[in-house]
Amino acid sequence: MTNHTIDLNADIGESFGAYIIGNDEEILPFISSANIACGFHAGDPSIMRKTVTLALKHNVAIGAHPGFQDAVGFGRREIKVTPEEVYELTLYQIGALQAFVTAEGSTLQHVKPHGALYNMSAKDALLAEAVARAIYHFNPELLLYGLANSELIRAGKKFGLQTVGETFADRTYQYDGSLTPRNHPHALIANTETAIEQVLQIVKEQRVIAIDGSTIKLHGQTVCIHGDAENALQFAQQISATLQKENISIQNFMQKK
Repeated sequence: MTNHTIDLNADIGESFGAYIIGNDEEILPFISSANIACGFHAGDPSIMRKTVTLALKHNVAIGAHPGFQDAVGFGRREIKVTPEEVYELTLYQIGALQAFVTAEGSTLQHVKPHGALYNMSAKDALLAEAVARAIYHFNPELLLYGLANSELIRAGKKFGLQTVGETFADRTYQYDGSLTPRNHPHALIANTETAIEQVLQIVKEQRVIAIDGSTIKLHGQTVCIHGDAENALQFAQQISATLQKENISIQNFMQKK
């Protein structure tokens, strides 16, 4: 009997032109939702179209993954922006991906900001509200994926959006529930077994151990795995197999309806 259900998501479609990033086609069979880059931090029209088609082929729900217009920094560098600029860049990128999804006769499930935009809107209420407002104005039925317990989740609820608290398999946490910055030596969990243990703890116990040893309560409905890591495919296979072994069902939110 299945006691738990979790959505497993990954950031994909992050290649650009002749540059191949990630293991999209290999990862897709093991996830339930995909966050597809929208052309600003990564991706291009051809990659967006191809990735949408691949996701639909594998019955994976599609989400827009808008980020800062900073391909050189892969959208991970903080940029000084106004809430109005965040609203505009978010709205623009959702619309771009929606065009390809509509052309394939399908629908978007969610929006998840990328990189620095994600982390900044997790802490800054005004930026979080700008993201939520863009989603609300575009389509209030879209889900907002945001860091569990963050300003982004609070902003989504303020606008009446259905929010999805996101947790991470291979990232460590700070005492306040934020992700450890990537420039920190212990930001990433390199050991597969340790990462899987963290996922099971999140799903079963709704908590995680921060790098200072403290315990954080996390009410997450989706877990992010990264498709561009060196062992990404092996990790995706192992986490999928472990979740099934533990009677944890992997489902997106369209399947739950």
